[in-house]
Amino acid sequence: MKLQRNGRSKALAIGAMALVSSLSLAACGSDNNTNTASGGSNGSSAAAAAINCGKAGTLLGAGSTAQAPAIDVWKTNFGSSCSGTTVNYSGGGSGAGVQQFNQGKVAFAGSDFALKAADVDASKAVCTGGKAIDLPMVAGLVSLVYNVEGVDNLVLDGPTAAKVFDSQITKWNDPAIAALNPGAKLPDAEIQTFHRSDDSGTTFNLTSYFAKTSGGAWSAEPSKAWKGKGGQSANGSAGVSAQIKQVKNSIGYAELSYAQTNNLKSAKIATGAAQPVEATAANAANTIASSTVSGTDGDLALSLDYGTKADNAYPIVLVTYEIACDKGNKAETLDTLKSFLTYTISDGAQKSIGDKGYVPMPAAIGDKVKAAVGTLA
Repeated sequence: MKLQRNGRSKALAIGAMALVSSLSLAACGSDNNTNTASGGSNGSSAAAAAINCGKAGTLLGAGSTAQAPAIDVWKTNFGSSCSGTTVNYSGGGSGAGVQQFNQGKVAFAGSDFALKAADVDASKAVCTGGKAIDLPMVAGLVSLVYNVEGVDNLVLDGPTAAKVFDSQITKWNDPAIAALNPGAKLPDAEIQTFHRSDDSGTTFNLTSYFAKTSGGAWSAEPSKAWKGKGGQSANGSAGVSAQIKQVKNSIGYAELSYAQTNNLKSAKIATGAAQPVEATAANAANTIASSTVSGTDGDLALSLDYGTKADNAYPIVLVTYEIACDKGNKAETLDTLKSFLTYTISDGAQKSIGDKGYVPMPAAIGDKVKAAVGTLA
């Protein structure tokens, strides 16, 4: 068993190296697409040069705040390359994005959890002759961000973290936390927990991790709405991050990009691997590399291994899907939608968000997304 585990860890590490090695090549990366914008680009940006523009116009999207920093990069590159084209994306959370999509208010939605059957059924009202599908576009991780004076290398595991966020553990010097952090100067202070107030795919991924690893300490099913007891709420990942930064002895959760932007500390996770795993893009890549497509009938929803025990594999991973109609997209935005999504899944676009804490989509999955975008109608 030990040899099998080590072999699997080695294979995952090789896959992760292939994913993250591209991050350092972002400045020189390009692909074979042709920039067809007239006067939209000065040709100095490799990312811009990779864009094949569609019709001029405005493309509306909404949803996941997890991918907002990535979308900011992409819409700037796309807009600067494509004269007369603007991409407007509003956050508000995955739940709000799916709702707006199914109301016909936006051309695409960002969601950190795959569509439920009820969401797909509702989409048929706006996807004339078709339905909504999941297109995995942004890969990353959920950090357990904390602000505890004198504690720089906090370690948590599934059961302990679940109990903290469910108010079953309420003091920082609780024996369960102390056992995971020998030698740390844990204060005799109340734990201030923060969670999302909005329906959030980030919440769904965190609670999926709790459901898989807490040994029953987290009794609720994975959900986009917060089901834990106690704690305080804040809107969006930005709101949670701001609260953690301001409130002493606090802990919350947000994507790595928000942890980096706000200079927040992220807990290491004890998974059963040889060492507690740091919240880094490279370690998330190990887990993302082992994901498989579980969706059917054109849907590309992924199965993620929240319970991984592989060395250097960070378990609380997240994939943001772009939600679009497979058929029945509005004629006035279809061309621009396909052009924008073709760009975002391109090698150049995936590399361009590496310094924001994201993980390039594995090539095997990215190729499937490229093919699916090409068939949108």
